[in-house]
Amino acid sequence: MIKNSYGMRTVLDLPFAKTIDVVTDALKTEGFGVLTEINVQETLRKKLDVSFRRYTILGACNPPLAYHALQNELEIGLLMPCNVIVYETDEGETAVSIADPIAMLNITGAPALQKMATLANNKLMRVLERLSEF
Repeated sequence: MIKNSYGMRTVLDLPFAKTIDVVTDALKTEGFGVLTEINVQETLRKKLDVSFRRYTILGACNPPLAYHALQNELEIGLLMPCNVIVYETDEGETAVSIADPIAMLNITGAPALQKMATLANNKLMRVLERLSEF
């Protein structure tokens, strides 16, 4: 697993479509559902007539955590859902990156969200750990 200031990533040696299925299942095990799925490659082809690698953005949500966050900070919806990206690397592997909830919620400066951000982060770290089994 690779971490940066705003996310965490792993690389899998699985076909792209299979990776999306595996990621969706791993998210479910931690209480997240996928609310949105954006096919960036197709969108860029349709809107700009350009070629781009396979790249999908999954909007994941854990309803109890989202409810808690919204009760404490109505504007937090600007940072939800948790984005998970799946894309083809130049080496032909499939990368999975997840936004770091702690980094995202630190933007708010709302102390009431710290515990929830830590819980979400722990759940998403376990998702990446599950993916490393593939």
